[in-house]
Amino acid sequence: MNSLLHFVSTIRWQDIVDITLSSYILFRLYVLFRGTNVFRVLVGMAFLWFFHRIAAYLGLIVTSWAIQGITAVAALIIIVVFRNEIRSVLQAKNLGTILWGFSHKTGSSPIEIIVESVYELARRRIGALIVFPGKEDLEEVVQSGIRWRGLVSKEMIMSIFWHDNPVHDGAAIIQGNQVVEVGVILPLSNRKDLPSYYGTRHRAAAGLAEATDALVIVVSEERGNVVVAKGSDVSVINRKEELAQILEEHVGVTAAEWGHLRKEKFRLGIAALGSIVFITGVWFSFTRGLETLTTFEIPVEYMNRDPGMEILDTSVNAVRLHLSGSGTLIKSMRPEQVRVRLDLSKAVVGSNTFNITPENIALPPGVFVKKVEPPVLEVTLDIPIKKELPIQIDWVGRLPEHLILVGAKLDPEKIEVIGGTRQLENISTIYTQKVPVDNIKKTGTMTVNLALHPASLKVASGSKDRITVQYVAKERHFSDH
Repeated sequence: MNSLLHFVSTIRWQDIVDITLSSYILFRLYVLFRGTNVFRVLVGMAFLWFFHRIAAYLGLIVTSWAIQGITAVAALIIIVVFRNEIRSVLQAKNLGTILWGFSHKTGSSPIEIIVESVYELARRRIGALIVFPGKEDLEEVVQSGIRWRGLVSKEMIMSIFWHDNPVHDGAAIIQGNQVVEVGVILPLSNRKDLPSYYGTRHRAAAGLAEATDALVIVVSEERGNVVVAKGSDVSVINRKEELAQILEEHVGVTAAEWGHLRKEKFRLGIAALGSIVFITGVWFSFTRGLETLTTFEIPVEYMNRDPGMEILDTSVNAVRLHLSGSGTLIKSMRPEQVRVRLDLSKAVVGSNTFNITPENIALPPGVFVKKVEPPVLEVTLDIPIKKELPIQIDWVGRLPEHLILVGAKLDPEKIEVIGGTRQLENISTIYTQKVPVDNIKKTGTMTVNLALHPASLKVASGSKDRITVQYVAKERHFSDH
């Protein structure tokens, strides 16, 4: 579980965008080319790539090389052999259809065209009367129709009911995707409960709806509203969605067509899911399968140390990290992007041992730790105190034979240092850096630095870290004996 969470945490937002965009492109290729020979060849190439990755993983060098060559040739075949088919698919579609449209639409009645046309007529205050037959025959009820047999389109419906058209006062009968009859006279209703402002069109719609199982749409020329009559129900429909639903229930989508529609949506859903799975596999193959290794030397940072304690010593100051990841990520990495941090919030006085785990290492997403050297780090902590200690000169070398060092005076003679309690318990003297006496020729003055051991010791504020030494050297007197 921890490994899975660590893997998820290493995914970059660029990886999400990469997978999403590539999956959508693959899905659009499916939508545009499904059912064509190009699509079948693309599927074959996908299988070739899949087998190529398996062969590469198993170390089958010759097989992998052969499949890679076949895939390259197949790409050329698609471009050369199927160029006319590709051109015909792309030329037949506009940019919007290529990017997000769907070429295959279902349904025997163009519901959307009819709904848009009806509300456009209402907006322009053009009266209209449109009949959608049910199962009953209308020939015994309607009169004086003119055979039309034209495919439904917005332009056709608008022209039929244009006020200069001789048949605009009659009804139009639509069956399936065709306008089958125009200029039709409908029987008028004798109902007394209809509103007084309903004219001939509304009474004709109510009359046909009462006599048959047809559905009739009326567009009012005076009020610009849309009325639907079916059976004894006559109601105003203000929303396009509601009218579309009424038409679908009446003639728009049959049970078989609904099944085909559901099957089509299911296919598209499977294609979208397959595109995501395939692209994710490709991404994983390239970012995890083709790993590149690198090594960085990273200094250790110590966090959350108790202010009352000081770090006296560490086993190492930097760790060596062996990292892996895709070649692109590894090549673009810089040491500043990697950090190693140790939490000292639970550390105690004395020696503390820490295991360096992935949680202690901050890496760019997509990069993984293969090995840490050393994997264990020791940190010694202590409570700092001040202590005044005498200073001792660390003379080295050999004086010239004719000289003798009589004495030396230090300024200051003592110094106050800061260090851990345990350290300072065992220290009684602070030495200077080594002072060679080989070059001393006479009495003089020199300035020397302190040699603080261990290095964690510090000179307290107010104390000098450089010592002035006044030394006295005299000539050696040799006796005759």
